[in-house]
Amino acid sequence: MSQNRVLSVGAEFPAFSKKAVVSLERDQEFRTITEQEHRQNDQWLVMFWWPKDFTFVCPTEIAEFNKNYDEFRDRDCQLIGASTDSEFVHAAWRRDHDDLRGLRFPMLADTSKSLAEELGILDTEERVAYRVTFIVDPQGIIQWVSVNGLSVGRNVAEVLRVLDALQTDELCPCNWKKGEATLSV
Repeated sequence: MSQNRVLSVGAEFPAFSKKAVVSLERDQEFRTITEQEHRQNDQWLVMFWWPKDFTFVCPTEIAEFNKNYDEFRDRDCQLIGASTDSEFVHAAWRRDHDDLRGLRFPMLADTSKSLAEELGILDTEERVAYRVTFIVDPQGIIQWVSVNGLSVGRNVAEVLRVLDALQTDELCPCNWKKGEATLSV
């Protein structure tokens, strides 16, 4: 049995060029996304992965990230959702699911599973991505990784809390929240 080796803090986020669903408007549905976009715009990147489209836990997370889209944008952060499903499956799911029609961030399609494999986040049995969230700094270095099993949804508020803490470039104590004092050395 093979083991996952998830890329972790301090590693450079891998190069990628993937199709993504960015709209439901005819002839404007798809665009190629690369890891260079956030770097060229001097932005942070939050990329979150889910196992499969047309499932039950996944849309609850995707909808919650979408509700908080402006929070990520206010933090100068590019938000990308991803799975190993195709861009056509993503588009069909968005059209089919009420909570996904108005998404404001791209749904990346890693149909070759090459990016998920390089990130070390593929379930060895089903060959689908775990529920993984990466926070990547503007230089392309991973600063935070959170991995959930296939059946447990993540906490978007915690992703924002950690992003806030990382952006302070200070020492932040347990349960620290934006606006609270950081630690002095």
